[in-house]
Amino acid sequence: MKLYDLVIVGAGPAGMAAATAAAEQGLTVAVLDEQAAPGGQIYRAISAPALRDEGILGPDYYHGRRLLAPFARAAVDYIPSASVWEITREREVRFSAGGQARTLRAGRILLATGAQERPVPFPGWQLPGVMSCGAAQIMLKTSGLTPPAPLVLAGSGPLLLLIALQLHRAGVDIAAVLDTTPRDNYLKAGRHVGGALRGWKVLVKGLGYLARLRASGVACLSQVSQLRAEAGEDGKLARVHFTHQGQPRTLSATSLLVHQGVVPNVQLSRAIGIDHRWDEQQLCWRPVTDSWGETNIPGIFVAGDGAGIGGAAAAEQAGRLASWQMARQLGCLDRQDRDRLATPVRRALAPVLAIRPFLDVLYQPAREFLTPSDDTLVCRCEEVTAGDVRRFARMGCTGPNQTKAFSRVGMGPCQGRMCGLTVAQIIADTRQSTPAEVGYYRIRSPIKPLTLRELANLGDTDQP
Repeated sequence: MKLYDLVIVGAGPAGMAAATAAAEQGLTVAVLDEQAAPGGQIYRAISAPALRDEGILGPDYYHGRRLLAPFARAAVDYIPSASVWEITREREVRFSAGGQARTLRAGRILLATGAQERPVPFPGWQLPGVMSCGAAQIMLKTSGLTPPAPLVLAGSGPLLLLIALQLHRAGVDIAAVLDTTPRDNYLKAGRHVGGALRGWKVLVKGLGYLARLRASGVACLSQVSQLRAEAGEDGKLARVHFTHQGQPRTLSATSLLVHQGVVPNVQLSRAIGIDHRWDEQQLCWRPVTDSWGETNIPGIFVAGDGAGIGGAAAAEQAGRLASWQMARQLGCLDRQDRDRLATPVRRALAPVLAIRPFLDVLYQPAREFLTPSDDTLVCRCEEVTAGDVRRFARMGCTGPNQTKAFSRVGMGPCQGRMCGLTVAQIIADTRQSTPAEVGYYRIRSPIKPLTLRELANLGDTDQP
């Protein structure tokens, strides 16, 4: 069984920065990446962008090249298209790549698994033609493809505006951008305006997105509610219904892109048994870590958005901090040098993170998305509705794990990744409790599908 000083899961900004920093300190490093090329979701396809016009995606995307170049030069074993399905407390990493399951052993492990878009159940969200903004952005980055018009975007948060602007630059005719941010959120976020001013560059960037969209003639409607997608005779999306300024409205649409922010991808960290806590501002679970990213399980670290949403700039710095701490623990770096390297990084992180409470509270999803109406499908894998979950809660289910026995909710191919937060919110709302008290699904390995043949052939053939 091959032993590395450090095995990193994920090659986004945190993973690439961490691997480069660790290799510079003399650690032997392997990076397991589910994608075919490094970059993660934010810098996906950065090594070979599909678009020739760099003005479409903008300079923030091409910042990924500054991470990619040193990562490519570093003495790192990069294993692409690798699906990690189990990590043990003894720091053994099991994954599948090229149809073969392998095991690596690590002195330290860094989870840099990033974030996923928050699932946004609403009536009609399962229709063909409805997809997440992130999915549309992946199409644009990897293939230069855009969703067919007429196109409507709906949701909340700066990424909604960024993707709308990128698609507009790509020549897509956008019928409307529907902002579902509740009016009350502006008042609640006002308590954090001090931090927002420290991160004023982020604010200016977001306002710039909105100004450019409006200047381009794209209709941007705020305080939209009661979003509903309706199918035509062919079963595909045909119309988008919503309420704006108290008036019901309808738009014809072939594509509807939705976005309600992102949440940490915690399936792997939960399967390992790492402690998590409910974040009341980000309305999601996040692993408990110290200031270097180490969890309650010694030797296992989490960095980047997988440890709590901070954005790409914060993720890359968090990856470096974790690497320097691991290098110190393994005797490759003394405490003084670790702190010397970390001081300017922590100084750079301060304004980036200072704005988070403002953004997190401002862009909390509206209640209609957190606890959707009874007829809304919540678990698309097992076709369980919000009404079903409420009925189970009234029958005595105290948490998501008990609802599995009643309906198989959360037991489909995604293993609860798409419904876990919503099921917990509905149970908490029905029982007049809190998501922190209700808890989350108990995640067990393997967390990703693998064949019985791969499992049967699992041995010490760990040479990449």
